Formats: sequence, C-alpha cells, structure tokens
Amino acid sequence: MLLHAEIPNRIGSHGSLVETFLPWFGLFVPVLAAGALWRRSAAAVLALVLPVTVWLSLFGGLLADKSEPGGDLTVATHNVGADNPDPAGTARHLVASGVDVLALEEITAEDRTAYEKELAGAYPYHTVQGTVGLWSRLPLSHTRPVDIRTDYGPLADTKPADVQAADGRALRATVATDRGPLVVYVAHLGSVRLNPRAGFWTDSRDRNARALGDVLAADPSERVILLGDLNGSLDDRALAGITSQLHSTQDAAGDGFGFSWPATFPVARIDQILVRGLEPTGSWVLSATGSDHLPVAAGISW
Repeated sequence: MLLHAEIPNRIGSHGSLVETFLPWFGLFVPVLAAGALWRRSAAAVLALVLPVTVWLSLFGGLLADKSEPGGDLTVATHNVGADNPDPAGTARHLVASGVDVLALEEITAEDRTAYEKELAGAYPYHTVQGTVGLWSRLPLSHTRPVDIRTDYGPLADTKPADVQAADGRALRATVATDRGPLVVYVAHLGSVRLNPRAGFWTDSRDRNARALGDVLAADPSERVILLGDLNGSLDDRALAGITSQLHSTQDAAGDGFGFSWPATFPVARIDQILVRGLEPTGSWVLSATGSDHLPVAAGISW
C-alpha cells in the first residue's frame, strides 16, 4: 500500500489498476492477523502493526462523518447509463433528491427527451452538450462544450463538426447564485478496460484527464466545481493534473469511501465532485437508479 506509487504504469497501467482499488488491500490485514493468531506468533502479530498503520494513515480519515449542518448549495452528478431501461424513472428519482444543481453523463440521443421532460419542472435552466448535461434551479450562462480531446488521431479531423459535438463529453457553465458566479464543469472521461493481453487500458481516459487538467489550469475563476464520471479513483496518478487543482467533497466532508460503481456492489468511487474556492459541508451517495452507477451528491458553501 505504501509503495503503490512505485508500481510502473508504462505497460498495462498496473499502477493505476492498483490505485483504483487501493482501499481494498486492507482486507489482507485480518487474513494475516488470523494466520498470526493461528500460529500463535507474537512476532507475526507485531509485524501487522505496519500495514495497519499504513492503511489507517491513508484511509482512516475517510471513516468518520465529517459533514456539517447548513450549506449554500447542493449538487449531484450521475452517469445515467446508456443502457438505462428507465430514464424517466431515473430523472424522477434525481428530482426527489432535492439538489439545486444536477449533472448527468452518458445521455443518449434517444433518452435526452425523457430527461429534459422529467427534469423541466424542478430545473428550469439546463444545457446539454453532446452526451453530458447540466440542470439547475438557478440561472445558467456562458454555457459551452469543453474540448477534452475526445476525438483524437488521424480520423479526428475527418469528422464533421456536428458529429464531434454530438459525441462531446464535457461542458462548462456559470451558475448565478446570490453569493456570486459559480463556474461548473461537467465531464465524462474515457472508459477504461481490463483484459488479459492489454492489461488495464486507460489511454483515452488519461488523454481526457490531461486535457481537462489543462483547461482547469487556464481557468482563472475563483470558485469552480467539477461534476462527473472520471472513470478513476482520486488515488489514481493519471488524474493528478485534476486532483492537484481541486479537492474532493467526499474526502473533506463525507462519511466513508462513497463508492459509486458498480451500483449492485460498489467497489470504487469513480464518480466525483471536486471543488476549488468552496467549502464542502457534506458528501453522500444516493440510492440506485436504473444505471450501473450510483448518483453522488454534496453540499457546498463559501
């Protein structure tokens, strides 16, 4: 656990794979403890002090409830899933959460109308850019797509502009609050794949992460929030260009790990709410919808 950063990423992105599921390495501790007790070995029991200490230093702070009462705004993000069998029901479920600002990822052309219809009553302001969208109770302005190098390579320039726009996976908007403007980014980084021959394939995700990190670095806005499916945990070194600029609401004000994927048995938090110039007051996971991801939400103040 302590040396995860030393695992190379050059071939098969093994370092990123380990870092995605790093908290679960703590499961080896009780197994080792049982072995030590079975052998009645005092030395083995003492040797467990190091892994226990390392795990607690890395993740112990996540176990306590760090939420605070109040907050100026609530936000949520949800990868609604391209294969979601009930987009209308998912939309109603999200409306019931009562959040002020809602980001959706993986919106298909077929399901877009259902989301817009069901969310319209609660969220009078919205924008959809490609496959991501933002709904708000407060006015939106300066909405635009963000280039995170989704289309890349020799064939990218051959795609018509309307096709590239339809495939867009990131946007930027400004929310007008009574405390001043709030810049919101919504992003869905490229998928990752695990297979025996290629290992942990993360090329598109990593390329998108670098591009998004550059966009955030160039944005001078004082208050920024990023909502989205980053297809990686914040321990993953590939997201360092993003996590070095923004901090996690779950780390700052959550209760537990906040795992969001897969919905049936969550083992990793790959759906993130990250902020700059804002104070998280709470961070939580919403109940399941028809998606393979769980929605995540947070309260913020400034």
